[in-house]
Amino acid sequence: MNKKTIEALETILARIKKIDMELLKEENLTDIKLLTELNKERANLDETATKYEHYKKILGEMNEAKEMLETEKDPEMRELAKAQYEESQAQIPSLEDEIEIMLLPKDPNDDKNVIFEIRGAAGGDEANIFAGDLFRMYLKYAEKNGWKIDVLDQYESTVGGFSQISFVVKGDKVYSKMKFESGSHRVQRVPKTESKGRIQTSTATVAVLPEVSEVEVEIKATDLRIDTYRSSGAGGQHVNTTDSAVRILHIPTGAVAASQDGRSQHDNKEKAMTMLRAKIYEAELKKQQSEADSMRKSAVGTGARSEKIRTYNYAQNRVTDHRINLTLNKLDQVMEGNIEEIIIELINNEQKELIAHQIESNS
Repeated sequence: MNKKTIEALETILARIKKIDMELLKEENLTDIKLLTELNKERANLDETATKYEHYKKILGEMNEAKEMLETEKDPEMRELAKAQYEESQAQIPSLEDEIEIMLLPKDPNDDKNVIFEIRGAAGGDEANIFAGDLFRMYLKYAEKNGWKIDVLDQYESTVGGFSQISFVVKGDKVYSKMKFESGSHRVQRVPKTESKGRIQTSTATVAVLPEVSEVEVEIKATDLRIDTYRSSGAGGQHVNTTDSAVRILHIPTGAVAASQDGRSQHDNKEKAMTMLRAKIYEAELKKQQSEADSMRKSAVGTGARSEKIRTYNYAQNRVTDHRINLTLNKLDQVMEGNIEEIIIELINNEQKELIAHQIESNS
């Protein structure tokens, strides 16, 4: 482990000691906000600190065993020392790898809930049907993780699926896994309406945004234009007779959000505001960050067939993630929400890129 890494780890240990002292100070005991912040910071550092302390313990045992091998004359003691040295030495590389990953810059949004927007793009009716299939896939994946889904807005297609659907996924560290789903998803299959059995290529776009609070994004009421209208079902048929659906325009940025699936106009307004905050937050991040290291490197784009992050080939039961050149011949399982293998590979790839960038920065 290099000198800079050791220094960073020792700084973490020192910071934890300082936090513990601050938590014990009598003048801080009534400051709930400060105590919350300190406890949160300590919790974020604790896992890395514990791993580093364990690493130092194993390293110490290895050095003690090495010293014993160099000085001990008794054959039995030397055999014990050799076994201890080899056991400790074998643990060091994996511990160093784990610590390196723990020290990588954390995405501040990883702990947040997410807002999905899925739209049928190129391919007409088939694209809308595929948008529905993707929604079902994410719904099943959310169920497997114990997450909750709340639909914000949906426009059903007359042939099935959705021309657009937006929803919130709530749970533990949702964004850390789902952020990789942003982009254009391509499907290759024979549509139900195709009588000659020809394979069609269609796309649906997916946008994944971190859910943000009112504190994180301040929106002035004077900057909003709020319109109400009647909720409608598939084909534009009205499903109620009151103007409960809400569409909100944020005039300074042009961001628009709508909701018609709530129980009331008030409920729909809250849901639309949740979506609007996420859109404004993302727009601000894009403005602050360069294209190379922005929160969402590959934008959703226009939905053209050439802009793809993943291809779902039904004829060959194959799914391919083009960003990491991963191909799995179990599309049937993937569409049932079994996407964990793909997500893990995407996380591993991101970590490798961050480590490479860190090494380059330190060299």
